[in-house]
Amino acid sequence: HCYVQCCPWDKAPLSKSLLLVPSAISILLTLLFQHYQKFFAYNLQAIKEDFQIWRLVCGRVICLDLKDTFCSSLLIYNFRIFERRYGSRKFSSFLLGAWTLSALFDLLLVEAAQYVFGITINSLPSGFLGPVFALFVPFYCSIPRVQVTQVLGYFSITNKTLVYILGLQLLTSGSYIWILALSGLISGICYNSSILKVHRILCVPSWVAKIFSWTLEPIFSSAEPTNEIRVGMGATVDIQRQQRMELLDRQIMMSQVAQMRRQRQQQGGMINWNRLFPPLRHRHNENYQDHHPSDQDTPPPTEVSEEQVARLMEMGFSRGDALEALRASNNDLNVATNFLLQH
Repeated sequence: HCYVQCCPWDKAPLSKSLLLVPSAISILLTLLFQHYQKFFAYNLQAIKEDFQIWRLVCGRVICLDLKDTFCSSLLIYNFRIFERRYGSRKFSSFLLGAWTLSALFDLLLVEAAQYVFGITINSLPSGFLGPVFALFVPFYCSIPRVQVTQVLGYFSITNKTLVYILGLQLLTSGSYIWILALSGLISGICYNSSILKVHRILCVPSWVAKIFSWTLEPIFSSAEPTNEIRVGMGATVDIQRQQRMELLDRQIMMSQVAQMRRQRQQQGGMINWNRLFPPLRHRHNENYQDHHPSDQDTPPPTEVSEEQVARLMEMGFSRGDALEALRASNNDLNVATNFLLQH
């Protein structure tokens, strides 16, 4: 195992700012400045009838309920893995796109609820809740599910169970918060969809990202570890640090994962990933010279998508490693990414 002493907020300044700043403002509004809470209320009636469009911004950033603040902060803390994996610009682009789309879906769902069920909704819970619920989409699709233990021998506890419990807790905190959850999930699906191409339209320009990098990142960035040892991962130093942090997050469950793998191997149900995906960085190591497959056993190379190769290269991997991982995973981008991060 690799044990590295580093800060959990390293390479996640945006997540840190989203946790600290809105939480601090929410606490101040609740304890000291209650008379200013009306400016942060998500009042749909004022938006539609009085055209107070500014409420779409103020009402969808700061939570006025401390329980919502606590749950959403814990979720942002868990979702910081996406900023460390894909970078602050892509992470902020996702949040911007999800925030914009969820604002539109909020209004549409409220109108649909009034038309179908006859429910008149004049206000919704305030806060940065739409993008938080939208992050459950990439969390479900791209984070591997690893079983940690079982309760009563029937109910599986995985590394993702706590996050889903927090989401359910947030979902049950208000009367109409299900509208925000539904609009957030729909916006997350739309932004992640390769068919709709929303991520190409709703994205943070590079010059805006540079401005925030120069101004805000020094404030919210954490000290980087100084005593690092490079590991051959086929990626840049940033990706190497990212892998170490992900390993730190999973140290608690490492023994359970190893035990689960041994049991599956004994039952013959575990796929031998090392046979399907030989370590890329040790391809020419002398330990593997005697195991090179013959020309007759080598299958024809699989054609890969240049767009997926480009996405892997943007994450810091070399073109050769990206091609090998995509060919071995049959062009599955998520499998290829997880494999490159773990090897």
